Amino acid sequence: MTSALTSVPPLRVAQDGPSLAEQMTALPVATLIVRPDNSIADANVRAETLLNMARSAIIGSDVARTIRIAEAGARFDIWHSSKAVAAYDIKVHAGRTAEMEVDLLISPIVDHDGWRVVSIHAQSQARKIGHRGSAGGARSAMGAAAILAHEIKNPLSGIRGAAQLLESGQDGRDAALTQLICNEVDRIAALIDRMQDFTTDRTLECRPGNIYPLIDRAAGIAAAGFAKNIKIIKHYDPSLPFSTINDDALVQVMINLLKNAAEALDHVAKPVIRVETAFRHGVSIVTGSGRGSAVLPIEILVIDNGPGVPEHILDHLFNPFITGKRDGQGLGLALVDKLVRDMNGFVQYARDTEAGESSFRILLPMGMAS
Repeated sequence: MTSALTSVPPLRVAQDGPSLAEQMTALPVATLIVRPDNSIADANVRAETLLNMARSAIIGSDVARTIRIAEAGARFDIWHSSKAVAAYDIKVHAGRTAEMEVDLLISPIVDHDGWRVVSIHAQSQARKIGHRGSAGGARSAMGAAAILAHEIKNPLSGIRGAAQLLESGQDGRDAALTQLICNEVDRIAALIDRMQDFTTDRTLECRPGNIYPLIDRAAGIAAAGFAKNIKIIKHYDPSLPFSTINDDALVQVMINLLKNAAEALDHVAKPVIRVETAFRHGVSIVTGSGRGSAVLPIEILVIDNGPGVPEHILDHLFNPFITGKRDGQGLGLALVDKLVRDMNGFVQYARDTEAGESSFRILLPMGMAS
């Protein structure tokens, strides 16, 4: 009667393929199999190393005791959820090790109610997939950037005014040079304006809204301008509920992602951009600092068939001034990340090498229609 709780549920493996035990051993991250009663049924070698415990001691132990959440004020219980859970930058006491910051990914096993696979990443992967918190150092940098932008724009206006005076008094002589000065001043001023988007941490006003008119507006701008020679295909989930969003912010996010995709397709023979939406049941994101879990079921994908992001910038893809383009400024994706986070959402990049496609995935909270 209790046999279902004493062994790992049978998983089908090809006869000529590796056994389940061999697959577990080969996994590159610490992995646990957890029963419905929260006892650990199996653990791989990486888990033994991370927890500093023998496999015999891990098996049968309570997962909530073996991986103890360090934040006493946390408002979530990841061990009593039937849904897939991703907990990023969370502090835990793992086995016999000291407190550490990890990412926990918990996935239910299909057709086996209550059984879960738990993977533990000791070195935070949150930055690699585009989810960053706003730390004190970042706020200091924002303040410095605001002061710098203000101080630079003051002399720029004087330079432009002087160039215009020179142009008006030259009777056409050196007009090209003075116009060049004006154009370059305008370009630098525009760059500083974009920098100033990062110098505020004020809360965006978000409300429940339909994302489709906003996506369509951004796609229309793209089709009329920077993506006019690129086929844009839309696959929408017609049953998608409202999302809690800021209209202007979402339009800006979509324009930036579409522009990024269009620029990646410069040398592609048959360039295609796909915009897709879906409702993802059971997607929860958990962050540290006791802020609790966020259910983010609204998914927006921007997919292109370009060459993808260069490997050397993947870890810093959403940081300001990081770009793989020769004439890029590295601000578009950084602004996307900031605006999505300001809407309490999540953005990540992925590359499907088999399909030859790159995708940016946005997850947003659901909103109730008023």
